[in-house]
Amino acid sequence: MAKRDYYEVLGVGKDASEDEIKKAYRKIAIKYHPDRNPGNKEAEEKFKEAAEAYDVLHDPQKRQQYDRFGFDGPAGGGFGGFGGGGMDMDDIFSMFGDIFGGRSGFGGFGGGRGSRPQQYRGNDLRLKVRLSLLDVAHGVTKKFKVRKDVVCQHCHGSGAEAGSSAETCPTCHGSGVVTHTTQSIFGMMQTQGVCPTCNGEGKVIKNKCKECGGTGVVKGEEVVEIKIPAGVASGMIVNVPGKGNAGMHNGINGDIQVLIEEEPNDTFVRDGNNLIYNLLLDFPTAALGGEVEIPTIEGTKLKVKIENGTQPGKTLRLQGKGLPAVQGYGRGTGDLIVNISVFVPKYLSHEEKAALTKFKDSDNFKGDTSTKQSIFQRFKNYFN
Repeated sequence: MAKRDYYEVLGVGKDASEDEIKKAYRKIAIKYHPDRNPGNKEAEEKFKEAAEAYDVLHDPQKRQQYDRFGFDGPAGGGFGGFGGGGMDMDDIFSMFGDIFGGRSGFGGFGGGRGSRPQQYRGNDLRLKVRLSLLDVAHGVTKKFKVRKDVVCQHCHGSGAEAGSSAETCPTCHGSGVVTHTTQSIFGMMQTQGVCPTCNGEGKVIKNKCKECGGTGVVKGEEVVEIKIPAGVASGMIVNVPGKGNAGMHNGINGDIQVLIEEEPNDTFVRDGNNLIYNLLLDFPTAALGGEVEIPTIEGTKLKVKIENGTQPGKTLRLQGKGLPAVQGYGRGTGDLIVNISVFVPKYLSHEEKAALTKFKDSDNFKGDTSTKQSIFQRFKNYFN
């Protein structure tokens, strides 16, 4: 197929600015990229043609030579692009970095030129902690003796024996990457990968530390203090950065992830940030009214007034007496909700039976449909 004029390929005029050339190439590259047109040979050719045109026209020197000499540029090879071996994979996809702003606009092409040597990161650790409701209400600091990878004190994490040090990797010359040349549909392509000799570090250790074997880390223990914020719940994970396993060769420490478990409580039932307390009220207080004491998380008592004629199923809401939201997220501190039930004794003395029998036929002691409906509706409204 005869070569088309590079300006014609990108659909721009010969006086097009660099920005116009970038925009035109971006539009064509997105449309005909092989990942979007698998198996489409025509799209591959158009993508290749546009990339070759952009390689020339976005470079001021190449563009000047092309405008003057056409395809018969200096050095006899012309502007061979892909087929002529004038571009490698880095050159091709650096163009995508150019037009898409940084990394390639299409995933999967990796570092490219200028990659920095890699740094090891230690593994994360996971711990489990059981908290009481009081711990949850106020937050708590827990201490753990953690067995983990720590920095080798003999070599101070370098991995090299005393008197020696790491040397520049002879394979990648300190870059941490190596280049591979392969034949593809675009011609000879070059790709970069992690150096197998130094595993991407850019350095190798010949005289390894006798204590850690060259890794820079050894097994050890550390007492770690972990602050658990107030308001956490079972299943939540608190992340503690930098307290996990040490990274090899003075790398980056991993994290500790703390899984929260909440101990059951005999007094309260947790409902989000609210606490539910079931109050079993005696019949005289329910009928006559009075004052009762309600427990709190801290172990103190709150005096609460009971209205006369209080019915089973009624709820009282003590605002702000529940649990706080985690680190201020949510609707603030929850409430303490008191569910009232009335205690009915199973066994009565002769005197008690006689006293109650006197009131049996009184209208005030007869339940009716409206009262039953009221109790049922209260329960229904609470749980809906």
